[in-house]
Amino acid sequence: MNEEVQFILDNAKEQMDSAIAHLKKELVNIRAGKASPIMLRSVTVNYYGSQTPLSQVANVNTPDARTITVQPWEKNMLQEIEKGIQAANLGFNPMNNGENIIINVPALTEERRKELAKQAKAEVENDKISVRNARKDANNELKKLAISEDLTKTVEAEIQEMTDKYIELIDQLYIEKEKEIMTV
Repeated sequence: MNEEVQFILDNAKEQMDSAIAHLKKELVNIRAGKASPIMLRSVTVNYYGSQTPLSQVANVNTPDARTITVQPWEKNMLQEIEKGIQAANLGFNPMNNGENIIINVPALTEERRKELAKQAKAEVENDKISVRNARKDANNELKKLAISEDLTKTVEAEIQEMTDKYIELIDQLYIEKEKEIMTV
């Protein structure tokens, strides 16, 4: 296989890998009822005049499946952290005990679980589209090359096989996430 063809294959694989990485990141953000420090990843805090990620001003832990504790490195940051969590609009009610911020993560209702599963499904569909677009781009680039019809068909088949594997991986990620979401 010549270099141009290999470049097209590598580029398609890179785009598909990127779609999978994006999907994994998005699925982590969809909470499944268990407390996780990742739930507070979007929280920023006013730290001496600049908006700073929560993870840079405090320790975030999960002592159990329903509780998140935030222990600031500086006690005077408790109020700012509490404001930051409320401003992030995550649906949490932080409690300040003078030492830490404690967040009780409410159990998910059946209706909310179904909504989250739908949200995960929508992310999955978007990523399948990204993978298919990578296939389409690769096939279009391939057609621009001056190579034999046999080689074109062989490479198109290889691209399709790669696409099928990535779609299967995406489906598997969804099945795992849906199971996680629907498990009470």
